[in-house]
Amino acid sequence: VQLQASGGGLVQAGGYLRLSCAASGITFSISAIGWYRQAPGKQRELVAVISSGGTTTYADSVKGRFTISRDNAKRTVYLQMNDLKPEDTAIYYCNTPWGARTNAYWGQGTQVTVSS
Repeated sequence: VQLQASGGGLVQAGGYLRLSCAASGITFSISAIGWYRQAPGKQRELVAVISSGGTTTYADSVKGRFTISRDNAKRTVYLQMNDLKPEDTAIYYCNTPWGARTNAYWGQGTQVTVSS
């Protein structure tokens, strides 16, 4: 199983980025996928999750600014991040909920840095 996150970078506050998560080794169309992030000195936290049917859930801190979506044909999940804030600075990972609970499948993640 591989869940490869990409698309991070350095952006100014108020800017935007779109992250991509390419999945292999899972039955993608029936898998929920989540975006998680870990800031320096903090625990990893759930940012957003999308079910196989397209139902989305967001952390309160990103509601109204981030949008998670999926393209089953491309086996890819996206995280559109708008109005970025310095507190969004973290390494962003994607994973299945099961992988997150069992500490499996974590890839290298992608660094997002928001400057003030």
